[in-house]
Amino acid sequence: MSLKRVVRTFLSGLAVVLPIVITIAVLLWLVNATEATLGAVVRVFLPDDVYQPGLGLVVALGLVFAVGVLMEAVYFRRLMGWFEELLNRIPLVKTVYSAVRDLMSLFSKAGSRKFSKVVMVKFPGTTAGLIGFVTIEDFAGLPLDPGPDTVAVYMPMSYTIGGYTGFLPRSWLTPLDLTLEEAMRFVVTAGMSRS
Repeated sequence: MSLKRVVRTFLSGLAVVLPIVITIAVLLWLVNATEATLGAVVRVFLPDDVYQPGLGLVVALGLVFAVGVLMEAVYFRRLMGWFEELLNRIPLVKTVYSAVRDLMSLFSKAGSRKFSKVVMVKFPGTTAGLIGFVTIEDFAGLPLDPGPDTVAVYMPMSYTIGGYTGFLPRSWLTPLDLTLEEAMRFVVTAGMSRS
């Protein structure tokens, strides 16, 4: 077996194993961080002989579920709105909180409705195109007016959390028959993921 073939076989194996290992490592880190943080809180209220490893994670899952249930109540939603306004007044916290909130909302049903269409953006005079998501079609009531028949299109970047929002003429856009999830997976992986 030649050295070239050994390297190619190793890289093929690495391409399969590395995403699995990284996914497991991130999940384990998240579970351990949650257990360490909430486990310490649980230990304050429970004696050491009652506390069992994993109770912090159970409490975290219970809290998330409880907040989901409480979000159905009007008064709790108002309380969360007030708390959100408070967070948005603190400079550094505002940046981190709003970025994480917006990222999480993209993957919720409400977030998928914000991206009304998946489109191909074709720039005039070129054959190049970018996949984008229409975010705003009607600018009424907003502090800017980019002009008639103009829409806001978010164009994400591959292998990163980020992208650009362009105000583009509707004539530059061609609707694509893709779901938000399919298009986002395709763009984020630079077309490597097709499943």
